[in-house]
Amino acid sequence: MPDITPFSMLFWVSIFSWASVTIWLYLVFLRGGIKHPYWLIGQRLEAESQNKASNHADTAAIGSWPPVVAIVPARDEADVIGPAITSLLSQDYPGRFDIILIDDGSTDDTASTARKAALALGRANRLHVFSAPPKPTDWTGKLWAMEQGLATMKNRGSLKESPFLLFTDADIEHQPGMLTALYTQAETKHLDAVSLMVQLRQEGFWAAILIPAFVYFFRLLYPFSAVNNPEKSAAAAAGGCILVRRTALEAAGGLAAIRSSIIDDCALAKCLKNNGRLWLGLTRSAQSVRPYNGLGGIWSMVTRNAYAQLAYSPWLLMICLVGLIVVFLVPPVALIEGVRTGNTTIALAGGMAWGLMSLTYIPMVYEYRFGLLKMISLPVAAGLYGVMTLDSARRHWQGKGGLWKGRIYPQRRG
Repeated sequence: MPDITPFSMLFWVSIFSWASVTIWLYLVFLRGGIKHPYWLIGQRLEAESQNKASNHADTAAIGSWPPVVAIVPARDEADVIGPAITSLLSQDYPGRFDIILIDDGSTDDTASTARKAALALGRANRLHVFSAPPKPTDWTGKLWAMEQGLATMKNRGSLKESPFLLFTDADIEHQPGMLTALYTQAETKHLDAVSLMVQLRQEGFWAAILIPAFVYFFRLLYPFSAVNNPEKSAAAAAGGCILVRRTALEAAGGLAAIRSSIIDDCALAKCLKNNGRLWLGLTRSAQSVRPYNGLGGIWSMVTRNAYAQLAYSPWLLMICLVGLIVVFLVPPVALIEGVRTGNTTIALAGGMAWGLMSLTYIPMVYEYRFGLLKMISLPVAAGLYGVMTLDSARRHWQGKGGLWKGRIYPQRRG
């Protein structure tokens, strides 16, 4: 009979496996609310609604279409900026729509590639390209470029009258009806910001394992139903696509209020929700065209800001790693060990926890259209993200900060 005394490994595997079952019961039924648990995909916005009658009704209720300005920060984006600019200039938005591209010290042909895309469509007059001045030490690069876009807009004739701003990244390709859908959502729901988690590119083995899991973990940390509930304090946004009401941004202190934030989208959302209403959802009508070069490319993306997400706290890092182990890694270990040793109780706990975990992953598996068998891969992804988070902390402890686009951002607490 297997040894299950308090000093045996099986004893602790049993304790942690049942703890994992308890946690997963909470996550499945209560995280995000009973009616809208975090793992169900209920909040989404598409350029073309399946219910076209409802879509037309919402559109017809809008009396006017105000001018909108998109601000696109770009640094060394020549390989992806063309499709992004083309998609923005191809929007079928009924009102005036201009794009301000801020070239943030690129060393490639980012600016000229963007201009060529505009010329090819015959809409060069809608694209305004400017170079950002040198970045102050207390600003992150992306936010500084976005701030220069705002400053440019305020000094450019009709552009300064735009009541809505679209912050979008240089690697995002939007379907033609995306801006109309964003504005309709904001206006009919009386929102100050509408943000979409776009479809991320998942070519290759590691991207297929890690990218859907990345979105899953984001929704676990920030349940969309809680973000969209004005009575809840949860606030988050996805930086690739945010439509913001200009007066709300100014009331929140502008971008200067978050100028040193590495995780700028969630910092912006927090400021906006203090005095307004947010909406965050998924979409398939906007996609990132940026390729991830194997495991190394994803590793660089995560280590840039993972420790910042934990407020540079060693205690939060420890809690995060222990949580990942107990919640995601213990279940498969318990199942395998229970079967190996013939301990039905441990095997049952491990199987229950892993089953509940896989159940919550099914909607994301469907969202990214890969085989259902990959739903059991979540423990692998969780383990890798745990190691990446630890590596992100190591980089900060060594004074290397978050490296991105040739810049190293120093550690800042708070």
